[in-house]
Amino acid sequence: MYVLPALAIYGYVVIVPTIQSVWYSFWDWNGVGAATWVWFGNYVDFLSNPRLGLALQHTLVFMFFYALLPICLGLVSAALVSRSGTRGNGFFRTVIFLPQVLTSVVIVVMWNELFSTSGLVNSTLKAVGLDSLVQPWLGSFQWALPVLGLAGTWTTMGLCMLLFISGVGNIPGELYDAVRVDGAGAFREFFSVTLPGLVPQIAVALTLTIIGALRVFDLVWLTTRGGPGDSTVTPSLLLYQTAFTEGEVGGGAAVGVCLAVVSIAIALVIVSFTDRRNA
Repeated sequence: MYVLPALAIYGYVVIVPTIQSVWYSFWDWNGVGAATWVWFGNYVDFLSNPRLGLALQHTLVFMFFYALLPICLGLVSAALVSRSGTRGNGFFRTVIFLPQVLTSVVIVVMWNELFSTSGLVNSTLKAVGLDSLVQPWLGSFQWALPVLGLAGTWTTMGLCMLLFISGVGNIPGELYDAVRVDGAGAFREFFSVTLPGLVPQIAVALTLTIIGALRVFDLVWLTTRGGPGDSTVTPSLLLYQTAFTEGEVGGGAAVGVCLAVVSIAIALVIVSFTDRRNA
């Protein structure tokens, strides 16, 4: 009875719209006029979309910047700031975690200021005599995607670090004492005790960051809108353009359902692997 009000709200704002999206995905509907039942036609159109391949390639790049790189940096930072005797631990934790609480609009403004033609990055390159490297980073077919990926690394690294710090606190101190008695240094201590003890936290971080990479939208839309050309297009951007630019609400719902299924599948795979690892 205590959780019933919260469960009712959750069902209304999450479960009901999810069911509606699945239902809409079987219709050819512009959101206003009459709808036509097309069965799996919207799914076929999405999977045969020539831009889908590009979007998936870009998602793999975002997975590197949103998942692999932040987790590696989060592990290193957690190992450093969680060691006793390190000065300024609180300051470093705050600085690293700060991007996690910033809104997407703030991050976009910062990235535009940093990587614009007259931004800090180009100004620094000119100041050190590297004028040949100056370019419109967010307007480059080659560099726009990695630059946006760096924003993802900067924002998600703090979350990973926080998860790993909490995990380190749950590792029995006797394990560290044992490896230190054996003469282990910092590196062996990390790989023998810290890393195996953080498997559950790594699984959580991997799930959250990979799903975050799959649903990247606001950062791309507010900076490049998928451009230049299609060099930064993502599946979430295809969803928005299909539903609201092209007026195909049913098609957009089909894209959303596909992304949800892929996200759930990834989460189940990671959970299954973690359960076998801890068994």
